[in-house]
Amino acid sequence: MKRRDFVKTAGAGIAAGAIASPAIAQSAPEVKWRLTSSFPKSLDTIYGGAETLAKMVAELTDNKFQIQVFAAGELVPGLQALDAVSNGTVEACHTVSYYYVGKDPTFAIASSVPFGLNARMQNAWLWQNQGNEQFNEFYKKYNIHALPCGNTGVQMGGWFRKEIKTPADLQGLKMRIGGIAGQVLAKLGAVPQQIAGGDIYPALEKGTIDAAEWVGPYDDEKLGFNKVAPFYYYPGWWEGGPSVHAMFNLEKYNQLPKAYQAALTAACAYSNTWMQARYDVQNPAAIKRLVGAGTQLRPFPPEVMDACFKAANELYAEISKTNADFKKFIDTMTAFRNDQYLWWQVAELGYDAFMVRSRTRG
Repeated sequence: MKRRDFVKTAGAGIAAGAIASPAIAQSAPEVKWRLTSSFPKSLDTIYGGAETLAKMVAELTDNKFQIQVFAAGELVPGLQALDAVSNGTVEACHTVSYYYVGKDPTFAIASSVPFGLNARMQNAWLWQNQGNEQFNEFYKKYNIHALPCGNTGVQMGGWFRKEIKTPADLQGLKMRIGGIAGQVLAKLGAVPQQIAGGDIYPALEKGTIDAAEWVGPYDDEKLGFNKVAPFYYYPGWWEGGPSVHAMFNLEKYNQLPKAYQAALTAACAYSNTWMQARYDVQNPAAIKRLVGAGTQLRPFPPEVMDACFKAANELYAEISKTNADFKKFIDTMTAFRNDQYLWWQVAELGYDAFMVRSRTRG
């Protein structure tokens, strides 16, 4: 073989070897994290968001970066997931930011507040309007870095033992409802209860609470709420498009190679889309089954919606007087929402309204 041909052949072999063995596989460290979820395994879509994240991260890093997912209660209770990440008990969690309004009501805005953004708007704000970067400045106070990692779409208004016809029917109503939404209802005389998902059914069955909201038809059917409360209300005005977040211990996140940080971002973005798409597939069939089994579907009366909207805005004004972070984020979110609905009423609403009318006309 001529020297020239030998060098060419050898060079081709080296190049082929370089292509066949990814750079990340040659230099990437082995990293193993634990992630605690705020949700039980039975809720395969919202819990599945964390499993989807872990699977995607492993695939993107040639299995060098592995995240083991634990259901609520296996390592820590579901509503203590953020604390476990903040103090370094685990490296990551999959949770909803509004669970932690007891620390600071600003936590709610990152996920969903009453009469806030729908899912499309929420994603636009967080991913494309610097919302997530700004929230991560806030999360630094808690040793957390977070990324949107799921969205349920607009939720249902919950299960009630009695009909809600006027705002007066909310007086004394004991309702499982999380975050700032509970504070809004409290202004109208309700008694909010924050209860983890797996504990809602027995509380509703025993009459410890009079009503409960969770997510939507698919999950609510799995949890069996239709067996213990006949009236199913909509819409869930407190969760127009709630983001579920993956939260990472800030020190552990900063220690990761840049490629692994990028893998987390890509995997969270994928899981974010995966979760809502899965709910959108499952909810139509679930609502048909529930109504077919006797569930009484009810819209919240306009009078109730108006009263709740007024109470929400009053609450935001009250909190903003003493909490600069909350004021900054609620003002930004409100301005963004108003611009978004200016566009929405031009195209999205017109199209959807026509299609809904067309469907009902057959």
